[in-house]
Amino acid sequence: MGEYVKLPGVETWYETDGAEGAEPLLLLHGGMCTNETWAAQRPDLAAAYRLFLPERRAHGRTHDVEGPLSYLDMADDTVDFIEAVVGGPAHLVGWSDGGIVALLVALARPELVRKVVAIGANFRPAPEISSGPNMLDELDPDEPGLAPLRDMYQAVTPDGADHWPVVVGKLKDMFTREPNLTPDDLARITAPTLILAGDDDMMTLEHTATLYRSIPNAQLAIVPNTSHAAPLEKPAEVNRIILDFLTNEPAPTMLPVLRAPSAAD
Repeated sequence: MGEYVKLPGVETWYETDGAEGAEPLLLLHGGMCTNETWAAQRPDLAAAYRLFLPERRAHGRTHDVEGPLSYLDMADDTVDFIEAVVGGPAHLVGWSDGGIVALLVALARPELVRKVVAIGANFRPAPEISSGPNMLDELDPDEPGLAPLRDMYQAVTPDGADHWPVVVGKLKDMFTREPNLTPDDLARITAPTLILAGDDDMMTLEHTATLYRSIPNAQLAIVPNTSHAAPLEKPAEVNRIILDFLTNEPAPTMLPVLRAPSAAD
């Protein structure tokens, strides 16, 4: 069960799960996705945290808006959601587009973010970093590979089933031109951050490594024999990694390199 909250940018559908009073955790879904894609994570994470699952503009049960879609607007919506519904700092676990949004929120409003888990996220536009050079060229709303996402969208959208091609077109345009972060931008993130990806993900491992290396004291997890859908392909392993990161302090490493103390320390 869920409900709508009226935010400055868009009236947003969200769901909650887990025990009242537990530490808040936002689950931020991927592009073209609905909250249903978190089904394999919700039971494990809800056992330890109070979950909030907002569906972003033009996704799931939340209406589309006039004009183009933007990660920055989605990040602003997420900030408004945290302030209006959560009421204080929360952990952010974002998958794909949700991971990008989580990083942008951590940059813009660090006081609202406890820890960040970014799954299959990128910080540059897709044409620059895609493991599949023709991925966006082949992105068609009617392609068979999009059928599961199309079916989920059309089953719940308030904009009508025939709005799907409009959303895909807007997202394709956004993927082409955003996000536009630099390593220097990422270096300003202060929240403890875990970068998680499949070993055969949509973006190159080189890009994922740069994302990891650019965020101070970040941690990196590459899940073997998985793709961009790692949370669905190996949910138990992904959930274990997420919970270990969120729940525990970092274990001391014996031979640190990136995390080696500097002379200033």
